[in-house]
Amino acid sequence: MTEIEKTLSDHKVRPTAMRILIYKYLAQQKIALALLDIETAFAKAERSTIFRTLKTFEENGIVHQIEDGTGITKYALCEPGCNCEIDQDLHLHFHCSNCDETVCLTEHKIPHINLPDGYVAEDVNLVVTGVCEKCSS
Repeated sequence: MTEIEKTLSDHKVRPTAMRILIYKYLAQQKIALALLDIETAFAKAERSTIFRTLKTFEENGIVHQIEDGTGITKYALCEPGCNCEIDQDLHLHFHCSNCDETVCLTEHKIPHINLPDGYVAEDVNLVVTGVCEKCSS
């Protein structure tokens, strides 16, 4: 069993050929990708298969969605040990206004936000927009 197959199995996801390919592609890119980016990379695959794979990955804590202010949902692999819980694994995202890439800055955690009684957070998303390290040099 490969490392990717083990990761998928550990998250209760059956390691099909397409799931392995999409996981490997996301891992190689190191940035958050839009559905269209992934569809372009797998032009011969059914669009619905790619979408269902991403949804399965998201539901099982393998990827998380990022709304980076562009109006296009992007997907990024979760770090090992991530559980995508609001209270435990919030981190910063950075969107470069120059190259349009979005990355997770997992080493920069978002502190817990105390909401007033009666309010329940369902999602937290913090995106900093600016110029990335690559574009600023």
